Amino acid sequence: MKPTVFAPVSVASVRRRLFPGSGKLHLAWLISVFCWLFPSCGRISETDKPHHARPEIKISGQQVIIEYRGEPVFSGQVMVDGGTFSVTRNIFQNGNRLTGVLALTAGRGSKLTLSGQVTASAESFPCEADRNPSGPMMVRHVSGLSRSRLNRAVYDRQTDWALSVDAGPSVRISPEVEKADRSVYRLEASGAEIILRFKPAFYREHRGLKYFEPWTYRLKPDSIAGWISWFAFYDRVTEADIIETADTIAEKLLPFGYNILQIDDGYQRGEGKPELWLQANDKFPRGLPFLASYLKSKGLVPGIWTNVAFKQEDFVRAHQDWFVGQDSGRPGRGNWVEYSLDGSVREALEAVVRPIYRGLKNQGWEYFKVDALRHLRYEGYNAHSRHFSRKKVKVETAFRNYVEAIREEIGPESYLLGCWGIRPELVGLLDGCRIGTDGFSYAGLAQFNSWNNVVWRNDPDHIQLDEERYRSLLVTSLTGSILLLTDKPAVYHTPAVEPARRAAPVLWTVPGQIFDVDPSRSDLLDRVEEEVSGSGPRPFDAGLSPSCDLWLLEIVRPFETWLVLGRTGDREKTVSFSDLGLDDQKEYLVFEFWSKKVVGSFNRGFEPGLPDPIYRSQCFIIRERLSRPQLLATSRHLTGGGPDLLDMSWEDGYLSGKSLLTAGDPYDFYIYLPSGWDLDKIMVDGVQPESTRKEGPLRIITLKSEAGMQVDWKIKFSRT
Repeated sequence: MKPTVFAPVSVASVRRRLFPGSGKLHLAWLISVFCWLFPSCGRISETDKPHHARPEIKISGQQVIIEYRGEPVFSGQVMVDGGTFSVTRNIFQNGNRLTGVLALTAGRGSKLTLSGQVTASAESFPCEADRNPSGPMMVRHVSGLSRSRLNRAVYDRQTDWALSVDAGPSVRISPEVEKADRSVYRLEASGAEIILRFKPAFYREHRGLKYFEPWTYRLKPDSIAGWISWFAFYDRVTEADIIETADTIAEKLLPFGYNILQIDDGYQRGEGKPELWLQANDKFPRGLPFLASYLKSKGLVPGIWTNVAFKQEDFVRAHQDWFVGQDSGRPGRGNWVEYSLDGSVREALEAVVRPIYRGLKNQGWEYFKVDALRHLRYEGYNAHSRHFSRKKVKVETAFRNYVEAIREEIGPESYLLGCWGIRPELVGLLDGCRIGTDGFSYAGLAQFNSWNNVVWRNDPDHIQLDEERYRSLLVTSLTGSILLLTDKPAVYHTPAVEPARRAAPVLWTVPGQIFDVDPSRSDLLDRVEEEVSGSGPRPFDAGLSPSCDLWLLEIVRPFETWLVLGRTGDREKTVSFSDLGLDDQKEYLVFEFWSKKVVGSFNRGFEPGLPDPIYRSQCFIIRERLSRPQLLATSRHLTGGGPDLLDMSWEDGYLSGKSLLTAGDPYDFYIYLPSGWDLDKIMVDGVQPESTRKEGPLRIITLKSEAGMQVDWKIKFSRT
């Protein structure tokens, strides 16, 4: 019987189209799905699809309107100081890439001001669309909606468009309205020439990610932090190892946000047939369902490793039509992957792939790492591309079918991590992707910074608490990436665990730049279709040599906005506040988190000096200096309050707020006390302050609770 070849239509893909993210049904999606499922009833034309719609630029007197898909994206007014202005507007097309350009030019000696509103979805955010040629190389991320003075653009993920202002005029973009269904931004630009640039299908066409359809899926915003077994035990891992580690993680790290425990290679009986994955080897005598249940009993998310290799030759020969073949008709083979299951054959997926992941899901596993994907694509599919040509099936279609079958079986609620190397053809199916080779490297977090939490969540690989631990944890946490540890459990009973506790949970972030700070890798994505070996990192995979020393996280809360600047080297000798997006006419206090020291109070910028050799990095918390007592940082997290400081206010000499305390962990307030002020009284609901001490201009107040809890606190100050 000949195998059935099928197009990539599946229950999960239908579900994602019908119920994208929020679960709300939208008429356009329903029409698109109806025509997609029933082509005889007619099709949505290419120009009607979200990624092919043309923008409209309308000018009426001094009013400017940019519309996309019938809705206003920008509506503004042009004002000219003492003269006239000219207007040009164009829609440029290069293949499927569209760019709408509006140029406003003032007459000689005049100056223009453009003032208006940008209307976007709730998934939009302010950012930079182009590199600042005069600023330092720096990766920016934001927790909240950015207020940075660096922003010259708005990106809307829901419909994948970017609106930006070219370099030249001064620009301010400020959030005005934040609602569940939309955000509105005030855009103000001033100069002799103002050029607005609108790019629909920004990531899909302009960045080359042809499978990026963000209206069909949402990313999971929860912190992804935990432990995997690979570097700790390699494939010698045993059930006893996992039990001991689970007990240790639950005691030492779970309270701080490490809630995933993923067992890696070493539990399976082989690689290929479903029973080899579902029935653990003799090192796991009580089986995989027991292990998943035990992890859950400890409050942990059970995670498991699999790969896509197939190594049972007798099975392959008995089902030869299910596997990729050579020109001779014999089954093709590839490094690491051995035999390659053909993802275009429905029977193959039904008999092999689906039972594995359906079975693991039923056993209780919730986090899935799927390995050897690069080998399936390169040595399996690309190297035997004539196999697919003979069947008139696209290689990418077969590859996506394979992974889509996995996604369907584990469900949208489970976490799916693709491993390893950049997998652009799996965008929309993966929650996270290991962007580089085995072994941690933060270099890729500057090479794919614009993908993080837009396309998927970046995985820089697991972290060992060695001499690089402070630096590795700092960058991973500040960028909002996947944070997984991989030490033997004994390490977590030593002081080496301290920086790990300060790096989790990982805040949900969005990129402050929709370009890659180091584009040397992402610019080569078109090479994916030509690779036939996955023996090492390909030119487009994340590299190992960091090109960037500065990692900026802007934290925006209803009660305050502050910056956290990670510094991993000393190439930048001075730090300018304007380069960080701050108003350099103001004064700022700088606090170094690792050493818990006040660096000073500065105008315009500061000199950070050399990183301490113990920390090999610096973590600066930067807050605008006020004329009264103020909180500089809390000790819970390297962001100085990001996940734990819930509210704060000042009124009539009282600094008040709400904080989350971690069970058994001393919680320090670092309060800057200006000259002429003194601390009078500390009031905390349900907890007695453990100590108060003075260090220079700081007053350090310590709270401690044996139970994790939220506390309301109030601190009274008076003038001396």
